[in-house]
Amino acid sequence: MDIKKLQTLVVDALEDVKGQEIMLFDTTGLTSLFDRIAVVSGTSNRQTKALAASVRDKVKAAGGDVVGMEGEDTGEWVLVDLGDMIVHIMQPAIRQYYRLEEIWGEKPVKLGAAKRKSTPEALEAAESKVKSKHLAANQDQPEVKPVRERKTATKTAAVKAPAKKPVAKAGSKAVGKTVKVAPPKAEVAAVKALKALPPKRTVKAAVTAEGEPVKKVIKRVTKKAAE
Repeated sequence: MDIKKLQTLVVDALEDVKGQEIMLFDTTGLTSLFDRIAVVSGTSNRQTKALAASVRDKVKAAGGDVVGMEGEDTGEWVLVDLGDMIVHIMQPAIRQYYRLEEIWGEKPVKLGAAKRKSTPEALEAAESKVKSKHLAANQDQPEVKPVRERKTATKTAAVKAPAKKPVAKAGSKAVGKTVKVAPPKAEVAAVKALKALPPKRTVKAAVTAEGEPVKKVIKRVTKKAAE
């Protein structure tokens, strides 16, 4: 079996049983015994055994060879030997203690989103779906470039709003022209009438030789009663 197909089957089998922290490494330059090594964590003895059984059943169903399995009795560390690939299923404490990633992790293999597309079932499903060219939705559409529109200034936008006149503050000198307001006609006629009147006469009071004003004596005239 092709190594890429084998590693895809193993990763799919581990993900089906919710394996945690799946890591895959290329070991072709480190040893001649196998080409790939996979490390995965299981939270309990039951899960580690279930992960190993899932890998075994999926590889056998695809026509691959399972050389052997070890550690199923305890479930702390289960090893599945697939010939060109070794799968280590470990509990978190055992994995942290042995640190296989530091020994075999020189060339990690990225697990992309397209790993499931290389399975036989996915390939057959993709081949069965043939696009018909007469549908407009399936035809190649030309690339549409965005059009940048230039905004033109209109005449109404060019008209500026009239500037507001500054309001004079208290205590400051007013700036601007002084406008003379003509008096009303009635007021002008009254002023002319006052000017046309004759001047008032002034009566001088009599003064004695000493400069004192002369006192006037008013005499009362009594009429005699008729006899």
